[in-house]
Amino acid sequence: MIVRIGAGAGFQGDRIGPAVDLAERGALDYLVFECLGERTIALAQQARMADPTGGFDPMLERRMRAVLRACVRNGTRIVTNMGAANPEAAAARTRAVARELGLAGLKVAAVTGDDVLGRIGGYVLDETGAPAGDLGERLVSANAYTGISGVVAALDAGADVVICGRASDPTLFLAPLVHEFGWARDDWTRLGRGTLVGHLLECAAQVTGGYFADPGVKDVPYLAGIGYPLAEVSEDGNAVITKLPGTGGQVTRATCIEQLLYEIHDPARYLQPDVVADFSGVEFREIGPDRVAVSGASGAPSTGMLKVSVGYRDGWIGEGQISYAGANCVARGRLAVELVRARLEPRASAMDETRGELVGVNSVWSGGAGGPQTAEVRMRFAARCRDLDTARLIGEEVEGLYLTGPAGGGGVTKQVREVLAIASTLVPATEVTTRVHMEEVRVEVA
Repeated sequence: MIVRIGAGAGFQGDRIGPAVDLAERGALDYLVFECLGERTIALAQQARMADPTGGFDPMLERRMRAVLRACVRNGTRIVTNMGAANPEAAAARTRAVARELGLAGLKVAAVTGDDVLGRIGGYVLDETGAPAGDLGERLVSANAYTGISGVVAALDAGADVVICGRASDPTLFLAPLVHEFGWARDDWTRLGRGTLVGHLLECAAQVTGGYFADPGVKDVPYLAGIGYPLAEVSEDGNAVITKLPGTGGQVTRATCIEQLLYEIHDPARYLQPDVVADFSGVEFREIGPDRVAVSGASGAPSTGMLKVSVGYRDGWIGEGQISYAGANCVARGRLAVELVRARLEPRASAMDETRGELVGVNSVWSGGAGGPQTAEVRMRFAARCRDLDTARLIGEEVEGLYLTGPAGGGGVTKQVREVLAIASTLVPATEVTTRVHMEEVRVEVA
């Protein structure tokens, strides 16, 4: 038995076209949309506070409308974390789309339980060293990285679409494999292998060459039409990573190795809710064009603790930008930075951090110097501020450079945004209980 599982998205803003291609001609058993980041769910919690019917992925409706018909036609089940801060509302919106498409009988499940905001107060945050409760009204969200239990339960109950919140990324792929193959919850080797499959697929086009590409160093064919990956998984948990014929990109040993190491602190101890995966013995073999066999992962018992991502308000960022071009543009840009910094000095006590830089010279590498051949620069000045009024002043001072600063400035932009900071802690897994809420789509007949 082989389970075919594909990646339809690797982040919230990912492209939809390659997912449609997988849904239509991938012959998939499962299509997974992994769309959550740590900051993404905190922002979703803010959105839900503003609108109780919101708080899920803003692209959910477009994605579902694009793939549901093909998935139903081809017997492909969908698993996703697009529920973000409101899985039940996301499930309701998905059922509404299915009704519009005439997909009667579709079973849509929401998995909840990852929101632990009401129970986080006594846990110490790694980044601050203080209990989360000390943040008071600044505390916005607290979501635990849940494991496979809720998703497996939904699939066992017959769900065609499973929508959850902050499950761990590999969980979205591991759960269907546990459901299909009936792996024991203490089969650490298979759980480790399934986690590897999830880790390789979770970022979608990263493993088919998107993030791998570096012109002249690591050339990747037809990036404009890059295809998203799929895995052909055997009952023992080993797999072949591939993509659809005719799509751009590539699947090679090198692309797989890069993705294997992505966001991994210790390859021998990749901590997940259901298993501590061991990738130290993984082997990749190219067995054909765009076909890489993956084997050698294993695992050990999980720690019994779950990571919690905590979001809290942490002030404001004010920013302004202005461009300088032509002769001496670097010097004029540097003078602009100096002028803004000096003019903001009276408000220094209301600013925790400032940054003045020239994009294209020293905005990424602080040692960049520019030179006489530099044709243009973009000056950016930003500050983390304790109040909104000070944050607004940053852009105003940059705009004021039009007539009170170096010659030739133009193209000013300015913005103010609230800072939503992220911290983390650990809670016992026994503190988190997932629940499944499933409804069948009913289409009224006139």
